[in-house]
Amino acid sequence: MLEFMTASANLPFTIALAMMALLTVLELLGFAFGASVSGLLDGWFDLDVNVGDVDGSELAAHSLADRFMGWIHFGKVPVLILLATFLVCYGVAGWVAQGTLLSLTGFMLPAWIAGPAVVPVALSGVRIFGGALARVLPKDETQVVSQQAMIGRVATLVLGSARQGAAAQARVRDLHGQTHYVMLEPDEAGEEFKPGEQVLLVAQHGSIYRAIRNNNPALSQ
Repeated sequence: MLEFMTASANLPFTIALAMMALLTVLELLGFAFGASVSGLLDGWFDLDVNVGDVDGSELAAHSLADRFMGWIHFGKVPVLILLATFLVCYGVAGWVAQGTLLSLTGFMLPAWIAGPAVVPVALSGVRIFGGALARVLPKDETQVVSQQAMIGRVATLVLGSARQGAAAQARVRDLHGQTHYVMLEPDEAGEEFKPGEQVLLVAQHGSIYRAIRNNNPALSQ
């Protein structure tokens, strides 16, 4: 087993699981000394952009990043948990794939082929487990307050076009500076918001926010 784990073909997966173990140790040490690896990661990965300050290509690239972040439930699940989930899924999926291939054919794929090939599987695992965790993780007081205070804040459309009856995903920052991904639709019938547009949240009906166009240049995300 040790020979399998340390084989050059499995190094990316073994390193990923070793990093997971290291993160666990660091988080335990941080907890003991009053620090938090999770808090540091959430700060480092807190993305923001002013649409008026970027050109079309930069906005498109940022929009793709926003879509990806929303897809893996960034903003709903702590970054440390998302990272840990990716490392575990990547390492385990790689070991399973290489072990299965070895038992069937007697050889394993080189690391430079197997490593990238497992990334989509690991990301899918992050989306699945991240979605499950987002539903069951307890909400702390700050998160509850930020949700209640979302009305009146500026949001940026990141995925899909929003029309009444057809909500789209948007990115918004709460009063604590925390990034959230919400679903919204126009407050006025016949209105349509497209990706990259900034809107103002004016009401909430269940899990869907209502928004109007942000015509005030002083208000931006």
